[in-house]
Amino acid sequence: MSTTRTRKAAPGSRKKQTTIKKPPVLFGQTQKIITELGKRLGRPVLAYWTSPNGAVCNHDVLAFYEVLSALGKQDELVLSIKSDGGSGEAALRIINLIRQYTRRLEVMVPLECASAATMMALGAEQIRMGPLAHLSAVDTSLRHELSPVDIDNELVSVSQDELLRVVRLWVANSSKEDKNPYQTLFQHVHPLVIGAVDRMSSLSLKLCQEILTYHMKDKKRVRAISKELSVEYPSHDYPITLREAQRIGLNVKSLDADINDLLLDLKSLYAEMGQRALTDYDEQNYHSHEIVNIVEGPRLQVYYQNDKDWHYRSEERRWASLNDQSSWRRVERVGRRVKSSVLHVR
Repeated sequence: MSTTRTRKAAPGSRKKQTTIKKPPVLFGQTQKIITELGKRLGRPVLAYWTSPNGAVCNHDVLAFYEVLSALGKQDELVLSIKSDGGSGEAALRIINLIRQYTRRLEVMVPLECASAATMMALGAEQIRMGPLAHLSAVDTSLRHELSPVDIDNELVSVSQDELLRVVRLWVANSSKEDKNPYQTLFQHVHPLVIGAVDRMSSLSLKLCQEILTYHMKDKKRVRAISKELSVEYPSHDYPITLREAQRIGLNVKSLDADINDLLLDLKSLYAEMGQRALTDYDEQNYHSHEIVNIVEGPRLQVYYQNDKDWHYRSEERRWASLNDQSSWRRVERVGRRVKSSVLHVR
């Protein structure tokens, strides 16, 4: 359950003060599972979790550095991942960092490990997947400053696959005199957006190849796996299960049942920490205190927590953040004490 604290209401609210919902930090319980996993596997375990409102991002690299530098270099490491994805560039940076701290990496996937998180999994010599686990395609969609907007005036993501399908359908159903779809397409999608999406598609292929080469020397196999993940699936969310992952050439095996159960218990605790924790002031103002990203290792947990007000600007038809005090937080065991602090990320 969430705890609460008192905070002044956002501008425009009728109430002077309100009780802010604050999610729990379950460090003691998560550490017990991290410790038990380490004992059963015979090597240190790191856990990485993002909520549906979180994402793999560049600041996560510094969170990983905090945990890895406290742990020190290891012959072997286990990384558990649960994430819907995010930045592919950040995935490369995270794997580059982890590989500096270990000779061999094993990734364990109890649930979803999609998009940029799939890229992270490619950096391991071996991937182990539970019955509920899946990877995904890594074709890139882009939310550009010049992207189209939806009914809520929010920018829409545009993917290379969607653009190519529009062009193919146009060509297949057009007359011989009207074979150029771009003049009409440009009325709905800015030319710079189309160029940027094409560039990002090439980037996805490059990132997969780069990450795989941390442990895979067969260049032909590297290119084949990267191409399969980047361009061969009809949907970005296509679930790549254990059998499919093996078919495309990844070294994937099943998770042992007892390890999978422990990882699911750990992710349930993270989900409780990551509950939405929204406090309504009125129809146009609310406060968010949600934990969105968590990185944890032996004796240390680092998480990113939103701490800001949101105000709906009716004239712009969008939400704007106010009083943003969001930050990374660090929880660690020092002797018999548990110490909490703000982690300043530059």
